[in-house]
Amino acid sequence: MTQLDISLKNEEGHEVLAVSGPVNSYTFTEFQEKVYKAIKAGDTVIDMSKVTTLSSAGIGVLMAALDDGEAAGHKLAVLRPSEIVVLAMDSTGFGDRFPVIQTLKEF
Repeated sequence: MTQLDISLKNEEGHEVLAVSGPVNSYTFTEFQEKVYKAIKAGDTVIDMSKVTTLSSAGIGVLMAALDDGEAAGHKLAVLRPSEIVVLAMDSTGFGDRFPVIQTLKEF
């Protein structure tokens, strides 16, 4: 099993959660903790360019974070999603719900 790696970095003046590896039933708890912490603190960008799997558990985390962010007045965006992420979001019918950006200037 490949390990999930999540780091917080500053890119172009924005705090970005950089996610690498699978987001699935084995790893979504760590993903959930970091995403929820970030969205409660402020606007959140999640770089998902290196995500290799996105299960329904991971999509559920993103949906809840999007709702929590709206309630708190914070924005959430997915940065440069991998093809796997786009396919997973689109196959669930929620693809249009997530703000997807290709550069941080769009945020």
